[in-house]
Amino acid sequence: MRHRTGLPEAIDVDVTTHGELPGAAEYARGKIGELGRYTGRPVLHAHVKLTRHSDPAVRRPVVAQANLDVDGRPVRAQVQAETPREAVDLLAARLRRRLERVAEHRQARRGELPAAPSHKWRHDFEPTRRPNYFPRPADERRVIRRKSFTMAPCTIDEAAREMDLLDYDFHLFTEKGTGAASVLCRVGATGYRLALVTPALADRLSPHALPVTISPHPVPCLTEEEAANRLGLAGLPFLFFIEAAQGRASVLYRRYDGHYGLITPAG
Repeated sequence: MRHRTGLPEAIDVDVTTHGELPGAAEYARGKIGELGRYTGRPVLHAHVKLTRHSDPAVRRPVVAQANLDVDGRPVRAQVQAETPREAVDLLAARLRRRLERVAEHRQARRGELPAAPSHKWRHDFEPTRRPNYFPRPADERRVIRRKSFTMAPCTIDEAAREMDLLDYDFHLFTEKGTGAASVLCRVGATGYRLALVTPALADRLSPHALPVTISPHPVPCLTEEEAANRLGLAGLPFLFFIEAAQGRASVLYRRYDGHYGLITPAG
């Protein structure tokens, strides 16, 4: 991929570490900093977080996360490994693939590359090394992160691309055809599943190329505490529900540190 003239190839990377990780910060700055050649756009901010679990029961104790702002577009990746160097190497490889896809999508929109055939979908077959959940007892788990964002209407295909670039296993969005809050998630290696806050609207979905199954089940109305209890009892990675107090679609999810995060629409 050609580097655009006038753009710096080296990325200035801010690194934070938690736990015993000697030399890891400098290695991450160099390794992630080299990815500037693949962006095709200026990187406005780059942050890498390295965490080592102290529990010897965790088989892959090092978690590496990266968040990049590529000319206004967020790109994210997260991996887990046995050593800091392996974690950074996996993170760099994962980020590179995402940056290449951003550039390919931008070129396709400008007409510089042929658009992907509508009957095909590019799946990510890379070894993911997804972070395992820290084995925190259920009675110690708390909602320690809350995120709220404006859910601009988009198609299922656009939601899948966004989910891929942000390295998420699920994505809360407003489906364009129905206007309904929806969650798209990965099922197995290459499958996708869509849950609509109003399943009866499934016949109004906007056209999409992504092969996806539609959940027929209604979204439960729960308090935040009830949602946390159900998530813990069922052992699920996340729960799509209607938050009873506000009456808005929400997703409660398990973080790699064993606690919970909560996502809600803004407004």
